[in-house]
Parts: sequence; C-alpha cells; structure tokens
Amino acid sequence: MTRAGDRPGTIVIALGGNALQPPGERATIHDQFRHTRESLTAVVELAAAGWHIAIVHGNGPQVGDALERNERAAERVSPLPLGVLVSATAGWIGYMIQQSLLNALERAGVRRQVLTTITQTVIPQTDAGLEPTKPIGHALAEPDVAQFRARGVPVGQDGAGRWRRLAPSPTPVDVVEWGAVKQLVDEGKIVIAAGGGGSPVYRTTSGAWEGIEAVVDKDRTAAVLAARIGAECMMILTDIDAVYEHWGTPERRPLRQLSLARAEQMVRDGALGAGSMRPKVEAAATFLRAGGALAVIARLTDGPAALRGETGTTIRSDE
Repeated sequence: MTRAGDRPGTIVIALGGNALQPPGERATIHDQFRHTRESLTAVVELAAAGWHIAIVHGNGPQVGDALERNERAAERVSPLPLGVLVSATAGWIGYMIQQSLLNALERAGVRRQVLTTITQTVIPQTDAGLEPTKPIGHALAEPDVAQFRARGVPVGQDGAGRWRRLAPSPTPVDVVEWGAVKQLVDEGKIVIAAGGGGSPVYRTTSGAWEGIEAVVDKDRTAAVLAARIGAECMMILTDIDAVYEHWGTPERRPLRQLSLARAEQMVRDGALGAGSMRPKVEAAATFLRAGGALAVIARLTDGPAALRGETGTTIRSDE
C-alpha cells in the first residue's frame, strides 16, 4: 500500500459513535473525551507513518440524545430538525476528536494539522421519504418503548436485540464538499469530515440543496468519500475484531482475508448480521467497486496491525 516514492497513500478511517459512547453507558462529556482519547492510538500510528488521513465518525448515541433534549425542551425553545442535529453533533464530536488527536500527536512528536469540516451528504431525491430503519440513541427499557410508541415515535430492535429509536437512513451517493476535503488531505492535513455520515441533502426541482430529517450510515458515507478523494484504503474500526464465518454458532471463526466476490456472496447469502457487520461489508464492497484497492475491518485498537494483515479482516478487489 504505497505510492511513488515509497510513501503511504491516502486512507479514510471510519470510527463508530459507540467508540466514544459505548452501549449501556450514559456517558458524560468527560467520559466521552476519555473514550475519544483511548480510540486514537491507531490514528496516531498511521499519521506517524505518513499516511494522508480523513476521519469519518458515527454519532448514533449522541444524535439520539440531542433529539431527546430537543423534544424535552420544546416548550421552552424551538426544536431543531434531525438533519441539523447531525451537523451539530458532527461539530462537537469533531472538536473532541480534533483536540484529543492534536494532543496525542504532540506527545508522539508528530507534527500534523487536524481540522473538522461540516459536510453535506447527497442522497437520491427518491430517498427523501424513507421509512425509519436505523437505530439511534440509547437502548430503551420496556416502559420507554411504550412511551415512545404512544407519542408516535418509531422504535425497533438493533443488531444486538436492544430496543432503540429509529430514524430514516437514506443511501449516500456523494459528498457535496468532497473536493475541499481532498485538497486538505492532499496537503497532509488530517481532516475530520462527514461526521455522523454527514447531514443528508438532495437537489430540489429548482436545483437548490434541501435537507431532510434523517441520518446516513457513516460507513457507507466513508466509502463514498474514500472513492471520491482517491483513497487507496478504507478502514472501518469497530468493536468487533473481524468479519466472522458462521457468526453466532460454535463453529464461528474470523476471516482474515476476503476477496470482493466472497464478501459480496456472504452479503447475498445473509451470512452477516443485518444491523452490525453487513452494512460494514457492503460499504467496503462499495469502495472497492469504485476503484479502491483495500478495505480493512478491525477492532478499534488494531488498525495498523490489521493493515499489515496480522489481525482484523482485509477485503481486496478482485482485479
């Protein structure tokens, strides 16, 4: 994975929102800063090695919290739409990552600039009215589920069987500001972009951009952004150490290497969890189909080792 001159190329790293606010923990902002600092070891190592880096992060727990705060305060202040809350959480989560990463880089003696950008994610106009399917916020107790339903708020079970609030999740097809992100990354700056998958927008009949109340899967947006900026590698860092064969059975085993064809076959066969690993493998396949060379899925702390093929799962183009 090198370019001319034996220099590492460009990598897009997707960090899960649960990395900053783990399930089952109603974390304070101080806890989230602590989790953020703990999650950046892999990024520091890649930055020290000379990779050009863009970071995309999730916001599932955080945007659900923000939506609930809006609703509870609606009698006092005007609530914000979900698409606006995506940008709001992208701003303050980006600030946490940016500050924590700058401090970690300085401690490691690595001189790199880090900045957060607010970006818009393009969706097809036909996706603007999708049904809610994507879990956001925290796990709900049974009384909370009943209260949400009574208010007409959609709820459903996530990949781990927890009841959570649901939001529409359109398919990303582009990032409006990808050119600016590419310019900054090519200059060697570490760019935090498309936070929470980016705020979803579509073109109206008049040609203007219009936002919708929805969230976009951050791994899918990361795949689109990685292809757009010409990244050689896309890395999805999560709480699972690899893609597994026979997941959920005593015969389960990690798959260290996958071809694109095999990965796509596993998706078609339903061999991957719909709410957990399947979207990640689908995002990896999207990136590779668009011309990427390598996609890596690994545990949060294992990024560089997975890039070397020592752990995690690497998926390569069939070409």
